[in-house]
Amino acid sequence: MSQASAIGTTDSAWVHAEAARINIPGRLERLPMTSYQKRIFAIVATAWLADQVDVALLVFLIGALTAYFHLTPVQIGYLVSMTFLGQLVGNLLAGTLSDLFGRRIAFQSTMIVWGLASFLAATSWSVASLMVFRFLIGVGVGGEAPVAQAVLSEIIPAGQRAKYIAFMEGFWAVGFVISGVIAYTVLPIAGWRWVFVVVGCLSVVVFWVRRSLLESPRWLADHRRFDEADAAVLQIEAAVTKAYGHALPSPKPYLGETKLETRNPLAVLFSRFYLKANVMVFTLWFFALLGYFGLTSWLGVILGEHGFSVVKSIGFITLISLGGIPGFYVAAQMLERVGRKPTTAIFLFLSAVMAYVYGHSTSTTTLFVSGFVMQFFMFGMWSCLYAYTPELYPTRARSTGAGLASAFGRMGAITGPIVVGYIIGTVGHTGVFTLGAASFAIAALVVLILGIETRGRTLEEICQIEEQAA
Repeated sequence: MSQASAIGTTDSAWVHAEAARINIPGRLERLPMTSYQKRIFAIVATAWLADQVDVALLVFLIGALTAYFHLTPVQIGYLVSMTFLGQLVGNLLAGTLSDLFGRRIAFQSTMIVWGLASFLAATSWSVASLMVFRFLIGVGVGGEAPVAQAVLSEIIPAGQRAKYIAFMEGFWAVGFVISGVIAYTVLPIAGWRWVFVVVGCLSVVVFWVRRSLLESPRWLADHRRFDEADAAVLQIEAAVTKAYGHALPSPKPYLGETKLETRNPLAVLFSRFYLKANVMVFTLWFFALLGYFGLTSWLGVILGEHGFSVVKSIGFITLISLGGIPGFYVAAQMLERVGRKPTTAIFLFLSAVMAYVYGHSTSTTTLFVSGFVMQFFMFGMWSCLYAYTPELYPTRARSTGAGLASAFGRMGAITGPIVVGYIIGTVGHTGVFTLGAASFAIAALVVLILGIETRGRTLEEICQIEEQAA
């Protein structure tokens, strides 16, 4: 054995020994759920809610913006897609930066970007300038997704992990409704520019809420910052013990996460161990988001064709979006009780069915009922995507994997509104919902064929199963 090889082997043995000594996964997994972990969840979820208010805003403002800038259907498609293009860039940048430099700094940086861009959007003087600012909003908000998934995945114990990540994503439904309420109340009084200002002010709240967020101990340990990881877990254990009121259970046995030595998150992600997961997750996200945003970005325009005014269509969309709130709650429960794979497939298939029914509704009553049920399953679908994805990757590539999956989703989100812009002029609005239904069905089939079940397993156990199967 060469001297270099001997040094490398010795270093690897030391790293493994230190990781086993402080046993970060075993100590985190033994912790009971208390108000402390719920406070961390609230920090992440509140910030997530504010982000989603900003993303959903264009759904409610598209009618007013169309009238102000005299937009054509194709221009509407491109305007909507600029947000998703920004999210794609944000997914890739923030996901990779989070794995390389830490969850906390990436999480705070994304907030600054979307907050400033929201204020800038209020100053838009042309369609082109509005597109640029919506792109920047997308960069900030898109960067939130992979970091938020990683933070909660690495803090919440395996038995409750999917439920809480699904609850976080459920704040998208709440944010969607709040966005509609803001637009409904502010738009008629002050105009669309002040709607952007009001939403931009939420960034100040988000910055304050996030100030106490700790760095992920799993990330610290994976980057060989063992003393910092140990100190972070000691702080968490003390807070949990105080909230729990009893002695903590014994730590679970140490379990290494990956056999890979490389520190490069992209090299980890595209190793042979995770190719199957990549194909499943990337395809799932692409078609799920193509279907979702291909439909929702055009809801206001389609309702206008049914005779709804701009304000009335905003109220209608807000009301049917209330169906998403019980949707994400049911999905969260099913993810832990039934499993990730079947729950995700069920919500995708039923989203396909209800999208088709909604698109072929002829009366206001059937439009409302089918729209309410459609939102139930589509928002539940979002919870499944965000809960399932980060579980499939190791710590050193978790944000990168989730970010790249989201990026494939944004490709679908970019494609959807543009394709719909052409479809609606030829086939009509029923073709839009047929496209959405087909996209959801394809995503469901991919999950059933390639997905693995992760319910009840620690992150380390899941990675070992994947690497042993490769």
